[in-house]
Amino acid sequence: MSGGKVKTIDPNAISQMELHHHLISAVAPRPICFASTIDKKGNVNLSPFSFFNVFSSNPPVMIFSPARRGKDNTTKHTYENILEVKETVINMVNYPIVEKMSLSSTEYEKGVNEFIKAGLKQIPSEKVRPPRVGEAPVSFECEVDQVIELGKDGGAGNLIIARVVLIHMKEKYLDEKGYLDTKKLDLVARMGGSWYSRANQDSLFEIPKPALKKGIGIDALPKEIRDSKVLSANNLGRLGNVDKLPSKDKINEIITKYDLSTESSLLKCHQKAKEILKNGPAEDALSVLLYAVKTHK
Repeated sequence: MSGGKVKTIDPNAISQMELHHHLISAVAPRPICFASTIDKKGNVNLSPFSFFNVFSSNPPVMIFSPARRGKDNTTKHTYENILEVKETVINMVNYPIVEKMSLSSTEYEKGVNEFIKAGLKQIPSEKVRPPRVGEAPVSFECEVDQVIELGKDGGAGNLIIARVVLIHMKEKYLDEKGYLDTKKLDLVARMGGSWYSRANQDSLFEIPKPALKKGIGIDALPKEIRDSKVLSANNLGRLGNVDKLPSKDKINEIITKYDLSTESSLLKCHQKAKEILKNGPAEDALSVLLYAVKTHK
């Protein structure tokens, strides 16, 4: 199935504003770079950017882009400051400070300190001149290695390639091994328009990493399973991630475990497999499905 009609757009045939809307709505959720900078006179600036991510761990490098304003082609104070002082602190944003982060995005006049406007604590950094956000769960002190201008017109990005030189992590967000705990962090991300998303307990889910083993692939599943009217695309993806087909003994063990028999209908078996995939091992679900293939030919 193709999934319905498709609207195809030539990016050169629409306005910059329309293109910007499509891009930020489609490419989401995006992590937020809450960047503090300083100019050569010592004026501090704080502003969020969602054109941002981490791109390397050796060396540790983050990139964000304070783009030219689409309405009048002017540049952001963050970009101007970095051209003067090639340092920044990238602070991560979680739910407890998301409204203050949003307030700091206001287009205040140059020289206005958004730390003060947004009521955020300005903590001195150790290796760079810009301060860090005291309330942030994690802050990265960075030296700017390179600035790449992507264009001269409104909406053009300016890539700030920032190398991490020091990391600050609040201990309350760490697990017992000293690593950041995703469930505790409660990070937020940018969506399209005025929408955000929140990575809290209810929205988090885990998927086994294919890198830990070589999955057999969906193509290795019997056609009766691939063409199931019950299983979703995600269900098939999880099944394709098992590293081998279960043995006859394993299948028999699972059929007994879930109290299935030759009287169990094909529909019941597929529904049971889907139920198992919600919280149980994919190998168990695949055993049920292979049993169904064998008994309902």
